[in-house]
Amino acid sequence: MGVIETDDVAWMRHALRLAERAEALGEVPIGAIVVRDDRCIAEGWNSPIGMNDPSAHAEIVALRQAGRAAGNYRLIDATLYVTLEPCVMCMGAISHARIKRLVFGAFDPKRGAVCHALSLADASFLNHRVAWQGGVLEAECSALLKGFFKVRR
Repeated sequence: MGVIETDDVAWMRHALRLAERAEALGEVPIGAIVVRDDRCIAEGWNSPIGMNDPSAHAEIVALRQAGRAAGNYRLIDATLYVTLEPCVMCMGAISHARIKRLVFGAFDPKRGAVCHALSLADASFLNHRVAWQGGVLEAECSALLKGFFKVRR
């Protein structure tokens, strides 16, 4: 983990706005963006219900859009910002996309695959290592998720 940068906070706020959009659509409020050369090239929010697609996590939606925008599935020198620590599926896609840096908000002790349930960011069997920073706007990201689930339970 590194130092939280000012730009990280600004980009995470963008991802939080997308998470709020997911919540308005009845989806789990998670948002993601892909940034390259100091500009957002893709954005996504959780959409499995609306898309009838179990793989339509915010990260996957953003990575698909970024691949189309870049004309390449390899997103070298890109940073992915997401409001929750990615799951196993998303970490696999992040690795395959060759994302240079991952920045996330809330930690997910039960299912997080960066540094909690699994530590795929450091897995020796993957041929790509992604630098990562967790806890950017952690309180805001966590509060959005907790509020969503509190209403549903």
